[in-house]
Amino acid sequence: MRLSISKSKNAQSLYVIKSVTVNGKRTTKTVKKLGTYEELKEKLDGQDPIQWAKAYIEELNKKEKEDQQDFLIKYSNYKEIPKNKQVAYNAGYLFLQQIYHELGLNDICETITRKYKFKYNLNSILSRLIFGRIIFPDSKLATFEASKKFIEQPDFELHQIYRALEIIAKENDYIQSQLYKNSLKVIKRNKGVLYYDCTNYYFEISESDGDKQFGKSKENKPNPIVQMGLFMDGNGIPLAFNITPGSRNEQKTLKPLEKKIIQDFDLSKFVVCTDAGLSSNDNRKFNNMSGRAFITTQSIKKLKKHLKDWALDDNGWKLPNDDKTYSITSLETLLDELQAKDIKSLEDTKTIETLKSKVFYKERWIK
Repeated sequence: MRLSISKSKNAQSLYVIKSVTVNGKRTTKTVKKLGTYEELKEKLDGQDPIQWAKAYIEELNKKEKEDQQDFLIKYSNYKEIPKNKQVAYNAGYLFLQQIYHELGLNDICETITRKYKFKYNLNSILSRLIFGRIIFPDSKLATFEASKKFIEQPDFELHQIYRALEIIAKENDYIQSQLYKNSLKVIKRNKGVLYYDCTNYYFEISESDGDKQFGKSKENKPNPIVQMGLFMDGNGIPLAFNITPGSRNEQKTLKPLEKKIIQDFDLSKFVVCTDAGLSSNDNRKFNNMSGRAFITTQSIKKLKKHLKDWALDDNGWKLPNDDKTYSITSLETLLDELQAKDIKSLEDTKTIETLKSKVFYKERWIK
């Protein structure tokens, strides 16, 4: 840094300037304006402003050099680390924290807190439970202990986590509906197609209690279970879920949750995709009205003989937007012939690629 004096008709001004490189070109920038010669002379009680400015800049240069000095940090391999003193912190959760706030979960917690008027920090508890579930899934106690390794220390106690769980469960529908609305501001949701499926979780208990009831466990466990039904959008992003008793038929879990989506999420026209186990006659009827439709799987083994023969027949296959019917055997023969040629024409190559990329289908009306 150096002194620059700009002279005009009525005054001369003193500046601290510095040489810098911008886009490969050398130039100067103003670091600080010290004032006019007369202003400085008055402030300095008659001291020469130019001499004072040079001494001031010399001190600035000295401090800048000190800031750029290399430091040597010494470590001792025999020095004891203080017991119970935290020296390392987890900062990886900060990436999740950004998404958490973008989805407005902090505002959702604030609304719930005002409703119930409790004193503990619900936002802090919910965020730590979510971060812990993603980074290191574990029990509530272990998650509480792990959250102490975050840069921001927890401002709640373990017993407050268990109290918060009851409130979160009560406000489950509200949280899901608000989270969906907030997510529309962050990402584009494919809400024209919804996927639904069920699973269940067992508990290490011997007697049923509440929703924990005896049922058919996915893991073939004899313990009481609860069921979880989950809707995902067309991109595989979770949309809504519900928890039901383990003794309930999973086919009966679809309609109640779907009605909540129609009401709380303001969705009406969509296609529901399920596996055959969830595609009861009642569920099909419900999704065959008001602009809704359904797609389900069907086991060919369980079809009647005339339907099985029709499904496995080589003939009668179609392409979308094409009235022509195809034979799978003929298509395979054509592909073999084209690929067996030593020299393929451009037209042959296009034909092979087109046939390989197409999805052929059959359709049949069934009473």
